[in-house]
Amino acid sequence: MSEMTPAQRAEILESRLSEHGHTSPEDVDAAIARSESPSGDQPSTALGARVVARAWCDEEFRDRLLAHPVSTLSEFAPQSVPIAVLADTPTVHHVIVCTLCSCYPSGLLGNPPTWYKSFEYRSRVVREPRVVLAEFGTYIEPDVEIRVHDSTAEQRYLVLPMRPLGTDGWNEGRLASLVTRNSMIGTGHPRVPE
Repeated sequence: MSEMTPAQRAEILESRLSEHGHTSPEDVDAAIARSESPSGDQPSTALGARVVARAWCDEEFRDRLLAHPVSTLSEFAPQSVPIAVLADTPTVHHVIVCTLCSCYPSGLLGNPPTWYKSFEYRSRVVREPRVVLAEFGTYIEPDVEIRVHDSTAEQRYLVLPMRPLGTDGWNEGRLASLVTRNSMIGTGHPRVPE
């Protein structure tokens, strides 16, 4: 018997849960739609981007976000696991990994990307972060320190990337369009403004 793909396993699981009255295909579709919401009002990349953009525009909010991340993030979405916000600087770049499984700030960013859960990423980014980031197309200057943070079931992390140059006067909505999921994990930078 050949090994099933993740999609096949998910289909079987959904079918069984539905047969036993635990959920319906409509409920699953609605949950997926919420997690991929581009509006930024549900845990998703868009919601995380709203938080980052606000921190770039509002110094008081940024200070609260860094000092009291759980309560500040809960203004956007309830946080069931402690989360720390790590601000990138010109001399320090943060990268997030979960070496044991796939702990991720899903209460803010939604579902993790497939590569985040891969054994290769989880094992290599700790040993050779510059090499792994380069494979993502993210070049970090040699004089910039890279700090790799291991997310756990008791502690999650969010990277607050540096605001791109050339964005003075931009509003939060326009800034949010530059924030990527990878920039909030540390494997990428925000988009370059056009």
